[in-house]
Amino acid sequence: MPLTPEEPQIHERAQGPRATPTAGRAAPTPRPVPGPRPVPGPRSAATPRPGRPGPGPARPAAPPAQRSHASPGQPQAPAREDVAAKPQIQVIPAPADGALAAAEEAVDLLLDSGRAPGDVLVLTTGEQHPWATHELSFGEASYWAQQDAREDVFFADGSAVARAQARPVVVVAVNGGEDTTAPVVRSARERATALLVVCGDPERINSVLGASV
Repeated sequence: MPLTPEEPQIHERAQGPRATPTAGRAAPTPRPVPGPRPVPGPRSAATPRPGRPGPGPARPAAPPAQRSHASPGQPQAPAREDVAAKPQIQVIPAPADGALAAAEEAVDLLLDSGRAPGDVLVLTTGEQHPWATHELSFGEASYWAQQDAREDVFFADGSAVARAQARPVVVVAVNGGEDTTAPVVRSARERATALLVVCGDPERINSVLGASV
C-alpha cells in the first residue's frame, strides 16, 4: 500500500526493542564486556595447526632412515632393508689389457658426477695398480692407513681384498688372474654398498656373478 505524505515512513531498523538514550547524553558506543575472551592464549599441543592433522598418536620428528648415509665403517646399526639390499651392478666391456684403463676412466666419471674420492675403492684381479705399488714402497702401515683415512680413492690388489673395507662404490678391473677373478668380484659385490662397476669381459663377469647384468 503506498504511503501518503502525511504518514511517517518507518524503517525496519526502527522496529523491535531499542535502547533509548538518556536525555541530554549521547548513547555510549557499545564496548566488549570485560571477562574471558574467546581467543585462546598460547597454542596448546592438542590444538592442530592449519594444514596439519588433529590430535592423534605422536609422530616422530623425522621418519626412520631407510638407508645409511654415513661413510661405511662408522659404527652405526644399519636399517633392515640395508642388510638385504644389493648394490647396483654396471659392467663396462673391456679386454684384459684395457680393463685397468677402463676402471680409471670410470673413477674419473664418478668423481666428475660428484662422488667423493673417499667413497671409491678400486680392486684389480691381475697386475696391481701403479698407485698401490708406489704407496706400498713406503711400507704397508702407511699404505693401509690411507684406507682408514678415507680421504682419497683407494687401490688394492685382489690378493689383499680381505683387508679392503666397504665403500659406497667399488670398481673392479678384471685385468688378468684366472684364479682370482671370481673371489675378487664376489668380494667386491659384498663391499659395495651402493654401486659395483666391473670392467672386463662381460661373459666372464656374468658367469661369476651368476646372472646377466
